[in-house]
Amino acid sequence: MDFEEIEREVSYQGRAFDVNRVHLKFPDSHTRIYDLVVHPGAVVIVPLDDEGNLLFVRQYRLGASQELLELPAGVLEPGETPETAARREIREETGMAANQWTRLGEMYIAPGYCTEHQYIYLARGLISAPLQADSDEYLHLQKILLEKAYQMAREGSIQDAKTLAALLLAERYLQNR
Repeated sequence: MDFEEIEREVSYQGRAFDVNRVHLKFPDSHTRIYDLVVHPGAVVIVPLDDEGNLLFVRQYRLGASQELLELPAGVLEPGETPETAARREIREETGMAANQWTRLGEMYIAPGYCTEHQYIYLARGLISAPLQADSDEYLHLQKILLEKAYQMAREGSIQDAKTLAALLLAERYLQNR
């Protein structure tokens, strides 16, 4: 099927993302205008320590109006590769670095209205190596045993979509650790 972008205009420029108005022509020639959130992309890290704990962060999320339990994650900076971003974010959010990295996969977070593409990594061989956290992040680190974390995901205690997806992608690597 042939879809044709006829026009795109920036309707909002923000700190974290822009919003574009996109005029799209469908295969049957009718057109429609969409709002598209344009996002630079992000990384999600599944950090596993030597004791079998996953490292999570609890932080307030405006869209949920509450604190959520999440895996460490962050936005790609201009020109930054996903792996470099993952190595930076784990240090900023958990105070740890990792000796072993495995790229688990990637996903679109909400492709119906957003370009955000996320890259998921498993981080093992953790060592202390803190970096200064972002000034607007108030994070509380939580270590949760691997089996307990998966139980929490199944029971609905973890409600963050990127965390649930990352846990799913990591499961085959973690089952026989």
